Amino acid sequence: MIEATRLSKRHGAKTVVDGVSFSVRPGTVTGFLGPNGAGKSTTMRMIVGLDRPTSGTVTVNGRRYVDSPAPMAEVGVLLDAGAVHPGRRARDHLRVVASTNGIGDRRVDAVLSLAGLESVARKKVGTFSLGMKQRLGIATALLGDPGTVVLDEPVNGLDPEGVIWVRQLCRQLAAEGRAVLLSSHLMGEMAQTADRLVVLGRGRVIADTPTAELLARAGGGGAVRVRTDRPEDLSALVAPLGATLVPVSADTVEVAGLTAEQIAQAAGPAGVLLYELAPVQVSLEAAFFHLTGDSVEYRADAITDTDSSKATR
Repeated sequence: MIEATRLSKRHGAKTVVDGVSFSVRPGTVTGFLGPNGAGKSTTMRMIVGLDRPTSGTVTVNGRRYVDSPAPMAEVGVLLDAGAVHPGRRARDHLRVVASTNGIGDRRVDAVLSLAGLESVARKKVGTFSLGMKQRLGIATALLGDPGTVVLDEPVNGLDPEGVIWVRQLCRQLAAEGRAVLLSSHLMGEMAQTADRLVVLGRGRVIADTPTAELLARAGGGGAVRVRTDRPEDLSALVAPLGATLVPVSADTVEVAGLTAEQIAQAAGPAGVLLYELAPVQVSLEAAFFHLTGDSVEYRADAITDTDSSKATR
């Protein structure tokens, strides 16, 4: 379990992390979100003692990570998949790291298998793609069979199969009772993976909530997606009740202003068949942009036609 309490970090006059408090609990995948420059990576570095807080505390299982007698069994961490000597073979890299914590070769071979790297175990890391380096970084994080796992952008460079593998791995680790802190810019994956979301903006926590609750709060304004073979008749039935309809396809409309039950009650007596009634859910990406719109530090200007013509000359 990770517990951050009023955690702050300043670099000179700039406050990078400002009074951040949150928990990462066992059995849960906690998604860590925020625009670039929001303070996510700095917070992760403070969790594992690579940066010292200016004020506040962060503990793992009730003590500072740097005070742990067996740190790799306490926290497995991936912050930079490229932080490996390029001339070292993958298996040798894992063996060197394992030796610092008294971990044997059997565990090295186990995490190589888990990460799908058995066939390249004796190849030099300098020949690896970014995706393969990510897999090696995850294997390194899991060497100590840790109770807490911290992964910063682990799906960067992975192919679709690899992205699914990371999702399933995080869910499996949580199901085993481990605490997982996961940072990613892939909102679709985060929506499918994280039980809870901690969102930073300009160094501060702007949301700490279950994923489903965040989506529900940001979602479709109570609209209902309806699929029927008679959308015109449905419109004639529900419009007098104060509903508004937006066509989605030939047989699907979004109805705002009425509940699913009210729509069904209006359609049933008239014999209008409803094949689907479902609440309209906003995407996590849309919810994230709505939540962090005022917290984006690095925002590009829109490219005008004139700019585009200049760029192509």
